[in-house]
Amino acid sequence: MIYITQLIYIVPGQEETFDQFEEIAIPIIKKYNGKLLFRIRPEASAYVEHTIEAPYEIHLVEFDIEQDFERFKQDEERKAFLHLKEQSIRESILIQGSKR
Repeated sequence: MIYITQLIYIVPGQEETFDQFEEIAIPIIKKYNGKLLFRIRPEASAYVEHTIEAPYEIHLVEFDIEQDFERFKQDEERKAFLHLKEQSIRESILIQGSKR
């Protein structure tokens, strides 16, 4: 298993556009042996301490193997809607790991 954590920072005012992209992208994860473990929008009070900007959303996704994740990124249906992602996401940080 590989795990993908993504910290997502939204362009102000583009929350609805971001949600439109997620409605398309999230179901596609399953096509590639992936599973969305959580998608959270943490409130400011949820942070005990931080030294970087708090993200709008945090996603944790697992895939059986790295090739599944790569195939997900190349999915044609998802790619057709990347303009929504580019319009709505100012910045994202992707962290990849594995279970030990």
